[in-house]
Amino acid sequence: MRILITNDDGINAPGLKVAEAIAHQVAQDLAGEKAEIWTVAPAFEQSGVGHCISYTSPFMIAELAPRRFAAEGSPADCVLAALYDVMPDRPDLVISGVNRGNNSAENALYSGTLGAAMEAALQGLPAIALSQYMGVGTKDLDSVFQAASQFGPEIVRKLVANGPWDRDNNYPIFYNVNFPPVAADLVRGVRTAPQGWRHDAFFGTEAHHSPSGRKFLWIKGGPQATPSEPGMDLTLNLEGYVSVTPMRADLTAHDHLSTLEGLFE
Repeated sequence: MRILITNDDGINAPGLKVAEAIAHQVAQDLAGEKAEIWTVAPAFEQSGVGHCISYTSPFMIAELAPRRFAAEGSPADCVLAALYDVMPDRPDLVISGVNRGNNSAENALYSGTLGAAMEAALQGLPAIALSQYMGVGTKDLDSVFQAASQFGPEIVRKLVANGPWDRDNNYPIFYNVNFPPVAADLVRGVRTAPQGWRHDAFFGTEAHHSPSGRKFLWIKGGPQATPSEPGMDLTLNLEGYVSVTPMRADLTAHDHLSTLEGLFE
């Protein structure tokens, strides 16, 4: 079994080590001594780049150790680099993360962690994105990734073995897993959930001036501790549950197709 690990926090991010530990445990359980773990991750942080690819410019890639590479590109670039340059054989699974911060609700739309999983799915590979929600319950922990470390291996094993992947559809399934912002012993369980929406969490800008007087804009996010409708991914995370959300790279608003057909006919 070959597992590819990537992320959007960068090759030196602590969450990447957690993902690698999860991958090793899953691979050993499912394949024993035949397990191979490959890591191709961004050379520097790429949070918020979504499904971006470096279509108009090349990027450098460097081997840091056997089966471990850093690429000066996006998370989706890293998946492409692994598939078409680095790995001699295609992986059986792609794990993206563990992201430091949640990718619940609308955060999923901006996430480079999800972008890598989406690209892997479009390439015909099973892919799982793992993210650790941060909050009051994690700030004083020795490891903020407690919940991900404890619950990640079993969730990945179950999805690999039994999760629907719909490989025959035009847009195959990938999974978005978010661990709640609490210590591992306070996690209440695992729930499947649809993607939610924080209605007050818009991105915006904040202006600052350099000593030379030049104006710079910083991107600001909205509050992350506001729940949405009951049963949504972020609401369950804030209630102490791990959320598992099946996703597709299909942005069609299917519920409005018939309305538009009637409008334009």
